[in-house]
Amino acid sequence: MSPLTLIFLIFALGMIGWFTARARAVRFRLASTGRFGSLPGHHAAYVALWTILPPLAFLLIWRFVSPALVTDAVLATPAASTLPPPGFERAAILSEARHLSHGRGTGAFHTLSTALAPAYAAAQSRYDVIAAAIALLLALGGGMLAFLRVAPALTARTRVERLVMGLLLAASLIAILTTLGIVASLLIESARFFAIVPIGDFLFGTHWSPQVIDPADPGAALGAVPLFWGTFFIGAVIAMLVAIPFGLMSAIYLTQYAHPATRRRVKPMLEILAGVPTIVYGYFAALTVAPAVRDLGATLGIASASSESALAAGLVMGIMIIPFVSSTADDSLAAVPAEMRDGSLALGATPSETIRRVLLPAALPGVAGGVLLAISRAIGETMIVVMAASGVASLTLNPFAPTTTVTKQIVDLLTGEAAFDSAKTLAAFALGLTLFVITLLFNVVALVIVKRYREAYE
Repeated sequence: MSPLTLIFLIFALGMIGWFTARARAVRFRLASTGRFGSLPGHHAAYVALWTILPPLAFLLIWRFVSPALVTDAVLATPAASTLPPPGFERAAILSEARHLSHGRGTGAFHTLSTALAPAYAAAQSRYDVIAAAIALLLALGGGMLAFLRVAPALTARTRVERLVMGLLLAASLIAILTTLGIVASLLIESARFFAIVPIGDFLFGTHWSPQVIDPADPGAALGAVPLFWGTFFIGAVIAMLVAIPFGLMSAIYLTQYAHPATRRRVKPMLEILAGVPTIVYGYFAALTVAPAVRDLGATLGIASASSESALAAGLVMGIMIIPFVSSTADDSLAAVPAEMRDGSLALGATPSETIRRVLLPAALPGVAGGVLLAISRAIGETMIVVMAASGVASLTLNPFAPTTTVTKQIVDLLTGEAAFDSAKTLAAFALGLTLFVITLLFNVVALVIVKRYREAYE
């Protein structure tokens, strides 16, 4: 029985339980004139949930348990007696046999994999039948017990609400646990890296060359200061020099000068930029902006002008960030009380003076918070810098010169052929942890500023 068919049967049993429980609840409500704490729908949902959730929970657990059971069953067969000792070769043979048993391959590198494939298929089929039988028994048993409890005294509404609250709590915990898992993986792998490379050499070193690492002094080639500078230069300087003026001016125009009909048309068009995939921005940067920047540098007589310059990546990144700055500035300006604007105009100030001396100072905390959020978004950008920035780590103030970023180097380090436990590969996790901490600090500061700003006008 396929998993999809099994799930369909479980939900079908749940629907049957729903209709039968509702019919029973309707009957005892018609037979009595007293007050009831639950509607027929609550009783129906109670039975349906007890029919569906236990088998689904079992199947979820079984999905993680069954591969080990199947492998143990295969290892117990005579065909597995010639397997090599536990190790990489043995794991490769078993993995190949598993793929062949599922019909995912047409040939095998190891002849033993072909011999073990039928044993894998037989064991998998046997355990699939066992799992289907247990799941259906859980569905029938849970539904039957819940149906027998349907009575006027059953507080079905409270029980259903508690069950739904538990499911919502589990969903929220999944997000939290996922975040904790990400942080834990970064911390563990970064700790392995810092056991090889001193943290001081990594954070304060000015030479980055992971292609040539001296085993006696690996920290000499893994100084990340050029990467931090390139990330800051592209994402927080060049990109913001584009995003802040254009984003802020567009927000001022749309909130203070534009006709309502114009605002309804222009604002969605501006926000479309936020929905464009970053790979599209990357192509635009690599094929259009980068050659134009190189030609501009050559025209200005800059010999070091490159098509993989910081300016090309920063310009396109700034265009991508404009909607973030514009949206937060728009919300901040709109949140300023109308009495402040009207009072300024009533005292004889012009609209431009009102904007410069009243609205912008009042909205400045919200605008600043939005800018910090935009910076954290920019320094974490990957595809634009991968396609438009260079892989050369350099400390330079020349926007036409090639430079690189933390995210660009993470991609390069994790797509190489170095061993996973080498300093070169582990450096990607240390860079990721550093970038995570920096963006977290930016987000925390921005949220604090925005929260204080909102409290000022509530």
